[in-house]
Amino acid sequence: MENIKQQIKRKAREYLDDIIAIRRKIHANPELAFKEYDTARLVAAKLKEYGIEHQTGIAHTGVVGLIKGQNPEQQTFVLRADMDALPIAEENDVGYKSKNEGVMHACGHDVHTSSLLGTARILQDLKDHFEGTVKLLFQPSEEKYPGGALVMIREGVLENPKPAGIFGQHVYPELEAGQVGLRSGKYMASTDEVFLTVKGKGGHAALPYKNIDPVLVASHILVALQQLVSRMARPDMPTVLSFGRFIADGHTNIIPNEVKLAGILRTFDEGWRQQAYDKITQIAEGTAKAMGATCEIFIDRGYPYVFNDPALTKQAWDSAVNYLGQDNVKELDIRMTAEDFAYYSQEIPGCFYRLGIRNDEQNINSGLHTSTFNVDEKSLETGMGLMAYLALNQLTKNK
Repeated sequence: MENIKQQIKRKAREYLDDIIAIRRKIHANPELAFKEYDTARLVAAKLKEYGIEHQTGIAHTGVVGLIKGQNPEQQTFVLRADMDALPIAEENDVGYKSKNEGVMHACGHDVHTSSLLGTARILQDLKDHFEGTVKLLFQPSEEKYPGGALVMIREGVLENPKPAGIFGQHVYPELEAGQVGLRSGKYMASTDEVFLTVKGKGGHAALPYKNIDPVLVASHILVALQQLVSRMARPDMPTVLSFGRFIADGHTNIIPNEVKLAGILRTFDEGWRQQAYDKITQIAEGTAKAMGATCEIFIDRGYPYVFNDPALTKQAWDSAVNYLGQDNVKELDIRMTAEDFAYYSQEIPGCFYRLGIRNDEQNINSGLHTSTFNVDEKSLETGMGLMAYLALNQLTKNK
């Protein structure tokens, strides 16, 4: 007789072709944040086909499903996938290439969504083997602030009852298909956008003594702000302050009246994060004032940092080793990228892990958010099977 792990693996193999077809359909029809209408309809149709209770229209285009095992009120565990695509023109020459010009699943959310549908189908088949309820979150708008996670939380997806925990997975081109990666504790950075407007007095570039040159002032501010990381941040506190936008809309012989800068702040501590806001403001305003100009600062507060609950992550690690083998489970480094999964992990114990999708033999190794990003679809078998196994272990460990 098959044990639970063997049943899950068999079902993941059986359902793989169907899940690949779903992934390709989603990939060919990508939709941007909060516009995932067709994707949500597809998810709802599949949940109905699998006999899974669900609600639509959560956080605009989100879908929430419920799989009830024995004693469904005993505890609830959440599984999350995001559904939105990116404004990138796809360059892959594949049969399922994006049909929506300038929009592409370049971050693997098509994999996350289809994989969770596979997980849902497996768990629905095995609902007599666990106690409690599995809540499925098909979330819109991970890529665009304020993020769909925050909206879903505000609409009550973590209430009545409050879940015991949540798992989320994300594709990872640094790992081979068939592998996964985990990290306990602080994993991904908080994210803020920093906007500066330096105002001076424009005029003829050949007569600089008659002007207050905001280009020069902004340049000094940009250099001065580098001390935030090199001199003010603790050595053990990862911090990034980068500016990718510097607009001085003058000309060869015209000094403009103002200059606009835009960048990002990333770190891993809420106290230091607030201090960094204050220091950016002090440095920018002080430097501008010293040079006779002014600087307006706006910091758009984004996602908090992702924290993986140590106890839950340890359980997930042990389960992953049992399911995939020790050699296929890797420890991850911290990342300065951000994820709105962080909002969930602020509310309940969470574990956000990585699903390997790389295959060098098939030339599948492009990075996330690139126009040639693709995945080894064999990874879907690992993705749906492992998540089902993780969830089932959480809901049967006390049985």
